[in-house]
Amino acid sequence: MKIIVDNNVILDVFQNREPFVELSSKVLRLVETKHVIGYITANSITDIYYVLNRFTDKKETYKYMNILLELIEIIDVTATDIKKALHPEVIDFEEELISVCANNSGIDYIITRNTQDYKNSPVPALTSEDFIKKFFENI
Repeated sequence: MKIIVDNNVILDVFQNREPFVELSSKVLRLVETKHVIGYITANSITDIYYVLNRFTDKKETYKYMNILLELIEIIDVTATDIKKALHPEVIDFEEELISVCANNSGIDYIITRNTQDYKNSPVPALTSEDFIKKFFENI
């Protein structure tokens, strides 16, 4: 199974955001143990770095980024992806771009706290809690 992990789920773990950190950690644990293949889009790297670097020092930010890069595969973002994601009906460009990349890459689920932002996505979006339930139902 292949999943894209939205930035908010990753930041929940790295920033120990309550009450989300426990379930978000379970998702990343499934990636770490190779029960699922986890992805992020290339542009998510810069977004995550930016947020982490605002709240921690550079050394700590690099530590987190290296952990992330060991866990997660990166999906390239092309000019075509950007053009496809940028249209007037878009609620949130970042989420639309993730949706486009997920669809192009054969991703099964987008894991996020903001499922409403993906309501028109061809790839189903699940919260960490719903994904964990679904995962353990199917094993």
